[in-house]
Amino acid sequence: MTSVRPKLKPDQPKAVTAWETATGKVVWMAEDGSWSNDPARIGVFTGEEADKRLADAAAQEGTVTDPYFMQVTEGGEVDGRETLRETIRANGPTIHPEFQRGAE
Repeated sequence: MTSVRPKLKPDQPKAVTAWETATGKVVWMAEDGSWSNDPARIGVFTGEEADKRLADAAAQEGTVTDPYFMQVTEGGEVDGRETLRETIRANGPTIHPEFQRGAE
């Protein structure tokens, strides 16, 4: 399963994000290639390394679903055209505090 998203230039810092198949939770690929639901562990990749990481993520379909790049700063903060969408994915729905990440 894939979704059409804006293309990012090779030198643009990006992260790999997906949904954890077993739980449906948002996860991000960490620097070591593992998956984390902690936004503080977002791995930042560029160029061929980023392409390799996305290919690695795609090969893990079953563990994760619909991996894709999201634009981030060099420090791993959400950036660019998808800022609102990715902020909501990171923090949870905006409708009620009890549904936000960390409320459980």
